[in-house]
Amino acid sequence: MAANSIVNEGVAWACPWLLSDISRGNERRRAAHLLAWGAMEPATHDETPATAAPGTPSRRLPGDVNGDGRVDIDDRRLPLIARIYGVLVLLNGIVTVPALVFIAVRGIVGVLSGHSVIDVLDLTFILTCVQVGVMLVSSSCMVVFGVFLLCNRRKNAARWAYAIIPLTIADGMLSLALVGVDWNLIPPIAQLAILTTLSIVLDPGLLEERRLQYTLRRMDERSEYEEAVAKGMLGRDPSGKGYIELEFFNIFWLFMIGCVFGLAVETVYHLVVWGEWQDRAGLLWGPFSPIYGCGAVVLTACLNRLWRSHPMLIFCASAVIGGAFEYFVSWFMEVAFGIAAWDYTGQWLSIDGRTSGKYMVFWGFLGVVWIKLLLPRILWLINRIPWKVRYSLTAVAFVFMLVNAAMTLMAFDCWYGRVSGNEPDSPVTWFFAEHYDNAYMEHRFQTMSIDPSRSGRL
Repeated sequence: MAANSIVNEGVAWACPWLLSDISRGNERRRAAHLLAWGAMEPATHDETPATAAPGTPSRRLPGDVNGDGRVDIDDRRLPLIARIYGVLVLLNGIVTVPALVFIAVRGIVGVLSGHSVIDVLDLTFILTCVQVGVMLVSSSCMVVFGVFLLCNRRKNAARWAYAIIPLTIADGMLSLALVGVDWNLIPPIAQLAILTTLSIVLDPGLLEERRLQYTLRRMDERSEYEEAVAKGMLGRDPSGKGYIELEFFNIFWLFMIGCVFGLAVETVYHLVVWGEWQDRAGLLWGPFSPIYGCGAVVLTACLNRLWRSHPMLIFCASAVIGGAFEYFVSWFMEVAFGIAAWDYTGQWLSIDGRTSGKYMVFWGFLGVVWIKLLLPRILWLINRIPWKVRYSLTAVAFVFMLVNAAMTLMAFDCWYGRVSGNEPDSPVTWFFAEHYDNAYMEHRFQTMSIDPSRSGRL
């Protein structure tokens, strides 16, 4: 009773201080105070073995089943069905991991010895390798998860359940792509249902703890956002060495604006010079040209600290960086998919037809205009995104572009396979053959021509 009254008096004394902290926006200190008072609560229990007086017999706290000196969720015994599931996943992992390693090693030896000939860039082969890797990681995690279930370590088991859930989803999606809708989807669906249930049952407080941490982090970020707005430094490099802060939010929206703006400039340029309208998009969906988006990010990252420098220095640096980037993209597309999107052979300072002096000069002027004129205005435009939708809008746009890019790469690979004379051999290749056939790809990517003999594949 005396200890409880001391704690209550302490809380009453601390409340005004906490309220004043909140009014100043110091949420992190508030969390620290709350955690500090929470940490005092175990002192109201009986003496633990570590704090008992010398010479007195050691004794456990009431309810301390596992003898770790504290009463928590781990002292609640798991149901028998959960422990049985722990045994099953443990045995499954112990058997699966060596089997997958053996299969992988045997396949590698077969390729190196010449007994097997494969196209290492074939979509079906790539997805199969990815699935083997996902299954290997997932099975290893399931071994640890099973051990924690058997040891009744509920908190640790709950954390591992959260980690295994995305691996299970990835395994199911890969199985769907390689085999289609069949009985093969039942194991990952059943495992996903069990893991979701266990993640909630094992430690209900873990989810609330994560929500609290997320809320506190958002409050801190909101405070930093408002402080930056007040100083007129929102999105700027706080060190002052560069113009823009190279964080994910800024980089992603620079990429998006570069994709759209670059496509518009190239389309208008082609219309004025050649007198024809041509679809020059670089992704399956939407008005996006990722080479300009990536170019905007590369130029910003490389030239960010030169924004105060002389325009001639920026011009030279941008010309070299842009030319090297253009050369690499052309080389990658040709080696990976046999695609040639441009050919500058015969032009001034042409380098393998992948870049030329003319376009390096264009890149140089673009870099000067980008850093000196466009970047401040683009940052102002990015900062117009309201705080309430900054995270949600960025997350939705990022997922869309990620799926768009992945679908485009798979469509290119299937296009390459069909032109090479390969028949679709899996549900994913059948899907692309039906929905994104050769005629569609030629119409969508009008600037590209594909020739398998140019690629570096086997």
